Amino acid sequence: MSLTTSLPVLARTSLNDRVYETLRAALLEGRLRPHQRLKIRDLASTMGVSETPVREAVMQLVRERALTLQTSRSLTVPRLSTSQYLELRQIRLELEGLAAAHAAERISARDITALAKLHERLLKAEETGQAAEAVRSNWHFHARLYEAAAMPELFHLIQGLWLRNGPLLTYLYPHAAPTYPGRHRHLDVLDALRARDGARVRAAVQADMIEGGAGLLRLLQDLDASRLSEAPFAVGSNPDPLQAVA
Repeated sequence: MSLTTSLPVLARTSLNDRVYETLRAALLEGRLRPHQRLKIRDLASTMGVSETPVREAVMQLVRERALTLQTSRSLTVPRLSTSQYLELRQIRLELEGLAAAHAAERISARDITALAKLHERLLKAEETGQAAEAVRSNWHFHARLYEAAAMPELFHLIQGLWLRNGPLLTYLYPHAAPTYPGRHRHLDVLDALRARDGARVRAAVQADMIEGGAGLLRLLQDLDASRLSEAPFAVGSNPDPLQAVA
């Protein structure tokens, strides 16, 4: 088989995958905000690719309900309503609790150390006002925990839920920063992992979701009831929305 007949299909498939993963990571890590307008042309320019792989990637994300198609070349990052947020949270409580419980049985000491470092990075970002890094570190903390369950189909489902939830987390700072009645629930997660106690890890993850997200839920309720204006939270078209956090 010649080089010219074997490479193009592979190269295009790889490029499409890379563009999709770039956009997907931006949603998961909270680098795209609700109501943010995206243009295929600008995304292609930012990533240094043609519009074709970008169009294919965004259409996949539209099918996954992570983006909303406005026109053939313009998209918007949707904002979850209160009812959508609560429904997805109910599903997440079950799926993420399941992944956390299984992770307790399989996680390595190295992964627990990495989780502790991610939590410290989260705290430092909060203390220094680095909102984007705080949101990103929180996602990576949870992702590494759920990956440790070694249940790839379950992790894929969880990622699909976070694709829709990730942009909403940009509202956390400074408007609805997570608070807890006691200590940070990530510390409970870490202690339970060290004890290999799946039930405790499950409970800690679920408490983290409910307690840490209480302020965000109140904010959504105020926005949906028009007690707050969307204006302070809205963003317009951004030609470079994919700048990664180092």
